[in-house]
Amino acid sequence: MIEAFSKGGFSALGKIAIERLQANGIDGADIVQICCNNGQELLSTKELGAKRLVGIDGTEGFVVQGRELAAAAGIEAEFIASNIYELPDRYQEKFDIALVTIGVLSWMPELVRFFEIAAGLLRPGGLLLIHEQHPVIEMMEPGGKDDPVKFEISYFDETAYVDANGLDYYGGETYDATPNNSFIHKMSDVIMAGLGVGMAIQHFEELPDHISNTWYNVEASGIGMPMSYVLEFRKS
Repeated sequence: MIEAFSKGGFSALGKIAIERLQANGIDGADIVQICCNNGQELLSTKELGAKRLVGIDGTEGFVVQGRELAAAAGIEAEFIASNIYELPDRYQEKFDIALVTIGVLSWMPELVRFFEIAAGLLRPGGLLLIHEQHPVIEMMEPGGKDDPVKFEISYFDETAYVDANGLDYYGGETYDATPNNSFIHKMSDVIMAGLGVGMAIQHFEELPDHISNTWYNVEASGIGMPMSYVLEFRKS
């Protein structure tokens, strides 16, 4: 990864994210990525013309990796290790675009509070761009492409899902981890949370694209389930 960034021209962003960032004026924009992992997507926005780059993640190890990648690429970027619910006030209304990508919202126990914080990072007129896995696929038991598709969890189950299996979202490797809690937030919950903090929807699209490293069985089944989505909120 460091070698790829050091050569320049590398992008970890998917086609749809690039299209939507360009459509919303990424050139010259100050951008923050919430729960940025190792920052490779954030750093990739520099190739699209982003100006100031700030990445926030709750894991110190990912923040260290982000700084290493930025140094290798010669990109100026700031990485902060912080619980998103405890983010310092100095970042309020400092950004034109806030980016949220795969595997973020399911870790958030307080969805409305998360959107309040995300909106608070944006200047008036700023954009919150979410490119996430669709919550409906979380009903299914994950598996390889030859595994059957089985229902595992109700779409309306509001209890925390406890899992001790770690997953490297970028490498696809699993490992034993400290038990963690995740949540199924219905699509309606996500939409209403954003609207509830005063933002307006400007774009919403459900997609068949598999952007995770887990539900290869659903992808291979061809049953036509939405597997990801793009949702854009504009701050007034």
